[in-house]
Amino acid sequence: MAKAPADRTTRSGNGQVPDSGPITRQRILTAALEIIDRDGIDALSMRRLGKALGRDPMTLYRHAPNKAALVDAVVESVLEQLEVDTDDGNWATQLREVARGFRRLALDHPHVVPLLVTRPLSTPLGLRPLGTLRPLENILTLLTRAGFTATDALHVYRALFGFLHGHVLNELQELVEQPDEHDDLLRLGLHRLPIGDFPLLRGLATVLASYDGAAELERGLDILITGLTATLPYPGTPAPTVS
Repeated sequence: MAKAPADRTTRSGNGQVPDSGPITRQRILTAALEIIDRDGIDALSMRRLGKALGRDPMTLYRHAPNKAALVDAVVESVLEQLEVDTDDGNWATQLREVARGFRRLALDHPHVVPLLVTRPLSTPLGLRPLGTLRPLENILTLLTRAGFTATDALHVYRALFGFLHGHVLNELQELVEQPDEHDDLLRLGLHRLPIGDFPLLRGLATVLASYDGAAELERGLDILITGLTATLPYPGTPAPTVS
């Protein structure tokens, strides 16, 4: 009897036979992202991915040489969804749209957020996957077209994404210790703090307990963009006076 091909269709964990169509890079990345979204990055493996696709895991190495390369490709596929209109004449409005889009991606794929935030920091700029550099290039294009110098445009990008990374990590982090408590101090666990040492923090208990990620993002953007407008010169705005 002839031996079955190595990439023959197999049954997935739920007993169903996956689509037996050709294995493409997009199918692999879609399946990998589904695994990460459902069970986290540690659950992703070539074996698990092969099972989800109904293929011998060895056949997947034609598309990704190892898990690290696969993870990089997943990050690229997520960031490809972040749209930047480089022709928008209102740079501040466009930066707000980019920020909102990044937050939506983070909330849609919370397990990917650590990869978006920390993985680039461990990789030299020139060695990062090209897709992860696209938002940077697009925002630099947007801002230089608006009249910023390339150096100032880079400062704006760093300020924006430094804020965004911190924001989404904070929004995804559970702040409430006792969700069934009605008293805000108890809900947040702030009653454990010495009363005399943290009066301002304890006084903000109601604000902290009613955290609204969307509202916090908009307020942070107000502060950031107002500051940028006041300190960085571009056509139509007089250069700031430095005392």
